[in-house]
Amino acid sequence: MKIERHSKIVELIGKHDIETQDELAKLLNKCGFNVTQATVSRDIRELKLYKISTSDGKQKYAVLENSENNLSEKYIRVLKDCFVSIDMAQNILVIKTVPGMAMAVAAALDAISFQEIVGSIAGDDTIMCAVRTVDDTILVMEKIRKLVISKE
Repeated sequence: MKIERHSKIVELIGKHDIETQDELAKLLNKCGFNVTQATVSRDIRELKLYKISTSDGKQKYAVLENSENNLSEKYIRVLKDCFVSIDMAQNILVIKTVPGMAMAVAAALDAISFQEIVGSIAGDDTIMCAVRTVDDTILVMEKIRKLVISKE
């Protein structure tokens, strides 16, 4: 059902200028998908939809084109170039970066979209990431280490 719903969402945003999650939910319900705004919100996040400006100055949802792979490489490059160390305290990751680069690395982590990370706060050279569970924290640490030490 989820795959069909995601396909319908992509189809709908291709045909209509959809500005809000509520609009999208109403269209999906008209198409026979029984969804709430919360479901639509999750779908938008999973599909990595974003908003673009229309010619009349409004905003609408759009699908990120194939440049996504290019963007991911850039974010991984920022992570590799600025990463210093990583440690954990229960379900909190503490990531050290080169001075002045914590916000860029936090933005890269957000863009890479680790599902286990709930949110991040960045200072000058330190990032604190709230992770769902202690086990997820260990998993994210391993993922980040693999990204940082991976060969080009």
